[in-house]
Amino acid sequence: MIQLPGLGTLLLASVKRDLLLAFRNRGDIANPAIFFLSVLVFVPLGISPEAAVLAPIAPGMIWILALLATLLSLDRLFKGDFEDGSLEQMAISGQPLYWLVMVKALVHWLITGLPLTLLAPLLGVMMALPDAGFGPLIASLLLGSGSLSLVGSIGAALTVALRRGGLLLSLIIMPLYVPVLIFGTGAVRNAIEGFAFSGQLAVLGAYFAGALLLAPLAAAGALRIGLNQ
Repeated sequence: MIQLPGLGTLLLASVKRDLLLAFRNRGDIANPAIFFLSVLVFVPLGISPEAAVLAPIAPGMIWILALLATLLSLDRLFKGDFEDGSLEQMAISGQPLYWLVMVKALVHWLITGLPLTLLAPLLGVMMALPDAGFGPLIASLLLGSGSLSLVGSIGAALTVALRRGGLLLSLIIMPLYVPVLIFGTGAVRNAIEGFAFSGQLAVLGAYFAGALLLAPLAAAGALRIGLNQ
């Protein structure tokens, strides 16, 4: 009798496999960070290099670009596994797709959300962000980028069977990203203006907890529908 590997072994193997694939396709890792960095380099050139002009728009500009950079890489979240049949094999393996989605979202955050968060202080300097905004910017991006990857997995799963589902994915996901954008930007702006920002961070934390619980469930259901088409 063949002894099937346990869930933990499968998930660890899946994390290693996805990280290895991401390392081999370094362009997929670099594209969001390059987009994020290049646009913020051009903003001072296109608008004004004056700190008085850049500082008020810095929180919103950094958060909008982080959101768009995350969207750039979502289309491939499940597509490769769907096209080579790996996703179907995982679905019939008897293991819950919930954990597979969780692993995919984790790897997506490691190669997209985490680098954007680490780049944020440098970009804050380029955008003349006041000193009081750096801490809340990093904290809000850590919480918010995790939510972006988890919620984005729903759109990626719904469009996995579509040949050109990038536009539809954006239309599905953008409304769900609005709370993250509002409260992420609000936390940084409140800190700059001397107001309390813990409320915005608490909402981002609650949104992240909700996404952690519900987004993999919704994405797993969408993947089953896509595989049955």
